[in-house]
Amino acid sequence: QLQASGGGLVQAGGSLRLSCAASGRAFSNYVMAWFRQAPGEEREFVAVISGGGGITYYADSVKGRFTIFRDNAKNLVYLRLNSLKPEDTAVYYCAADSASISRATPRVSQMDYWGQGTLVTVSS
Repeated sequence: QLQASGGGLVQAGGSLRLSCAASGRAFSNYVMAWFRQAPGEEREFVAVISGGGGITYYADSVKGRFTIFRDNAKNLVYLRLNSLKPEDTAVYYCAADSASISRATPRVSQMDYWGQGTLVTVSS
């Protein structure tokens, strides 16, 4: 089970840190990812991190502004959002994948578990 939190209302240029808490064992065996879904849009990939935390990939739209990291001792994965833009407004979801990380953009359909989402609203 995944539980996302940390969303809120922030002005453009501001920052947020999202958290995703995982229950169960073997958290480090899972690749963890963040996706987002804006109103009227499809869910899209944002960032992914390997089980050990040493490999990360980002969508081009967030590269250099967002950072994904994890704490396996606490079963937590985070997404740091900096330099936020109004177009970053969306519901952000964390997800877990039992497969190995790859350079291919993670697909919604390949994820094994999903959190409930947390809303990020960026005002201009």
